Amino acid sequence: MTERERASQPEPSPIGSATLSPRVRSRRRLQSMRPPDRPPSVDALARSLAPSGLPHPICVDIARAAIEAGDIESAPERARELRRSLLTPVVNATGVLLHTNLGRAPLAHHQDAAAMTVEFDLATGQRGSRQRAVGQLIAKLCETEAALVVNNNAAAVLLVVAAHAAGRDVTVSRGESGEIGWSFPVPEVMEQSGARLVDVGTTNRTRIDDYRRAIARADVDAALVLKVHPSNYRVEGFVEETSIGELATLGVTVVADIGSGLIDAACPWLPGPPPAWLAGEPAAKQALAEGADLVTFSGDKLLGGPQAGIIAGRADLVEQCRRHPLARALRPGGLVLAALQDTALAYLDKRAATDVAFWAMVATPLGDLQRRAEAVVDAVIDAHPTAAAVAMDALPGAGSAPGITMESFGVEIGGDFLAALRSHDPPVIARSRDDRTMLDLRAVAPADDAVVIAALRATAS
Repeated sequence: MTERERASQPEPSPIGSATLSPRVRSRRRLQSMRPPDRPPSVDALARSLAPSGLPHPICVDIARAAIEAGDIESAPERARELRRSLLTPVVNATGVLLHTNLGRAPLAHHQDAAAMTVEFDLATGQRGSRQRAVGQLIAKLCETEAALVVNNNAAAVLLVVAAHAAGRDVTVSRGESGEIGWSFPVPEVMEQSGARLVDVGTTNRTRIDDYRRAIARADVDAALVLKVHPSNYRVEGFVEETSIGELATLGVTVVADIGSGLIDAACPWLPGPPPAWLAGEPAAKQALAEGADLVTFSGDKLLGGPQAGIIAGRADLVEQCRRHPLARALRPGGLVLAALQDTALAYLDKRAATDVAFWAMVATPLGDLQRRAEAVVDAVIDAHPTAAAVAMDALPGAGSAPGITMESFGVEIGGDFLAALRSHDPPVIARSRDDRTMLDLRAVAPADDAVVIAALRATAS
């Protein structure tokens, strides 16, 4: 073919273009004409965010927001921020064992099956009770007649008062009329239950005669005496309170909200005596033995289980709570019941010191923590020359045993590396003091020491 003949031939089509529809060919021509500074399509930008691990519809929203803001380069960071805002496992090196912001008691429970016998009776093949098995286990632990599980302790108090005192009066010491958790004052819980609160005594001193006088008043129809343990604060000095045993002599149903969920003050699941820092902390077994008709407490504090509220005590009173309409609205799901069942079985099998994470933390000898801290320091000293293994004070946390500390050991390094540690994968949550970063190892599982080491080394790079 001559030069002239070659010049007269049409340009070859791109591969496969002969099979493209006119619409596709038109779109490609338009794309080829797009100015170089034109932003990418929403879909193209969304697909570029796939490495974030977020679902595509979420990436589309992020891409659209970045394009609308005229800041395309921000899309990857927006995706990273959203990803980090999702619930994610972290290493708790704060020294607060039951850290409310980190989910309180860490759990070892994992659901292995797609379905569970939440409300199915294997013996009969009929519908069963979701509360029966776990209720029996909790009652056994408390050495009482029955137990009922709801979704948290505020719900437990609400249900008890609603079931037993709606339209009637509940006496509470002024010194115990505090706040249940964040923004849930006892008086407001009473109001929502339909009961009337009758304050007794003074802020710092309430005697048995104060209760007697209140109950004897002509305008008071006392249905319950509610004793609320100040689990997230401490009143000291010129103080006096009325014991459960004294309240039991009043002839009125006594409800003890012990809050933190210590099952037995003797801690028979531990290899040695109860920890000294537990002195004075009320326990369900002892409160019931002393005369309380019902106790209420949290599942995710000193019990070491999932978030739940537990009502335990006389069978007839528990049954009245179970039959109240609120019980269905406040009931827990299958995963909570399964985790609580595992926790109760660990106590009954004398495995709580090893299998309930909170008590495993408590039971770890100080010498073991020191050796682990020294090993972490040895592994990071080249990256952090200021690193040192030091004694620390850990806290039970979650409002339990307020003002109480326990001996611990951890690692200190010069400088504030909190943000850098949080950015590690998985994040490590620490605390700082006097421009030093502190990593307490009492709440860190031994297997996570390697994570702490990697995170510390990463902060120096």
